[in-house]
Amino acid sequence: MTELRRRMLEDMQLHGLARGTQSVYVHAVQALAEYYHRSPDQLTEEQVRQFFLHLINRKQSSDGTLRTYRGGIQFFYTSTLQRPMPLFDLVARKRRRRLPVVLSFEEVQRLLGLVQDPVARMCLTLIYSCGLRVGEGTRLQVRDIDSGRMLVYVRYGKGGKDRYVPLPQRSLELLRDYWRLKRPRPWLFPDRRQPGEPLDRQYPYKVLKAALRVSGIPKNVNVHTLRHSYATHLLEAKVDLRVIQEMLGHKSPKTTAVYTHLTPRIIAGLRTTLDGLMAPL
Repeated sequence: MTELRRRMLEDMQLHGLARGTQSVYVHAVQALAEYYHRSPDQLTEEQVRQFFLHLINRKQSSDGTLRTYRGGIQFFYTSTLQRPMPLFDLVARKRRRRLPVVLSFEEVQRLLGLVQDPVARMCLTLIYSCGLRVGEGTRLQVRDIDSGRMLVYVRYGKGGKDRYVPLPQRSLELLRDYWRLKRPRPWLFPDRRQPGEPLDRQYPYKVLKAALRVSGIPKNVNVHTLRHSYATHLLEAKVDLRVIQEMLGHKSPKTTAVYTHLTPRIIAGLRTTLDGLMAPL
């Protein structure tokens, strides 16, 4: 590990950034260095500017990707090197509100059923059935499963916040089968390649993409889609939006409000209501 990377990691720890954020920020700075084949502390603001233009024009990166790169590279120059750049006020300021891709419950079942690795399958099952972020799922420990109260203790969620989420009975049954098979400890989903470490967060992505290719599901799906689907299925079941916000660990209700999009099941119920209201006309 280079001295610059070590310093940046320490600075991000001091700022209280989540492990997942630290990882993507380091990747952003690494991509900048690899583009120029030079240490990033030797680059000028104009070179950083040209790198972002490369991302926009050549790689056609999404707004979300640009914001991630801006966050990581801006942190490196502003906090680690103490070299603020006006350039960062120009990059990817807008945020387009996109409706999330959502799977039906049957599609979730089909995808999870196609995952062969029992560790990845159980991890993905918990991510869906508890509405977890991928980093929250991969870093669960055995002690975080409270079967007595039917809760899962989520440590170090986004923003460094802990929370409890309900554990469905079926998920507990599957966890017990998984425990008898694997006997994991302390991590619920250990990494086979790095003993003593939790499952690499990229592994569930790769496994799910492989399952998607053979599933016949024509949707752009990733692991976070399972969390979107969980929230939407709760909303369809008429769970209060405020309760869903707490379960997902959202700071603002505006973030959870994205799940109020119209799904086929919600439209069907709305149509019945509207028909009843408009019948006297």
